Amino acid sequence: MSRRLNLIPLALAGVFAASQAQAAELSPLGMFMAADIVVKGVMVGLALASVLSWTVLIAKKSELARAGKALRAGLAALESRNTLGSTELTQDATCNALMKAARDELARSGAQAPHEGIKERIGLRFARIEAGEAAQAARGVSILASIGATGPFVGLFGTVWGIMNSFIGIAKTQTTSLAVVAPGIAEALLATAIGLVAAIPAVLFYNHLTRAVATHRALVSDAATGVMLLTGRELDCFDAFPSREPGATSLGNATKDGARSPLRLAAE
Repeated sequence: MSRRLNLIPLALAGVFAASQAQAAELSPLGMFMAADIVVKGVMVGLALASVLSWTVLIAKKSELARAGKALRAGLAALESRNTLGSTELTQDATCNALMKAARDELARSGAQAPHEGIKERIGLRFARIEAGEAAQAARGVSILASIGATGPFVGLFGTVWGIMNSFIGIAKTQTTSLAVVAPGIAEALLATAIGLVAAIPAVLFYNHLTRAVATHRALVSDAATGVMLLTGRELDCFDAFPSREPGATSLGNATKDGARSPLRLAAE
């Protein structure tokens, strides 16, 4: 009797060790190592997609933050000007590109050209610049949309493949014991879980960056509006002072920093 009682702790220890081994096998790492090569490939691909989502988020947030800061500084500099002038802004390259396009069109059109035609051509140039800025700001964001849309389906493919292998294993062993079926199904479902882990943040990041890109486009549009206002002042000043001598200090002949306007240079 005492010998049987001594065997009970040993049996319990064996059961505990077996349960611990089974738990280790059913851990995420254990299930990954025991999975089929196709399911492993799906899991690795989804993990890389998740890392890519975070990389795009961090990179685009930094890029848009820098661009937004420069644009706001450029807008403040534009508001301090009375005319286009001939000097560039040091705050933002986008504002400089808009001002350069306006100056170039004023010089090409000449002072005697209809003002509405000049404004229309400048507006077309601004539209091209704004489209280029929008495309640059949105570059890479579509990757998040692709990951968010395809991640669950890729994970589901891994799950279907894993369950197929489980059914093949059942057919070979000719047993429907839960201990035989459960590990294969758990490995298959792990692929779907990783797909959701990759897809859900990607969708959230995509929505967030889409709003950030829209804000950036609004800033570019504000800069284009500011440059168009300066252009309108150039045209109005030429109408008000058509015979003013070059180098005069009027608004139509000089900018705030003393440089002559492009329209006045074209008239000369």
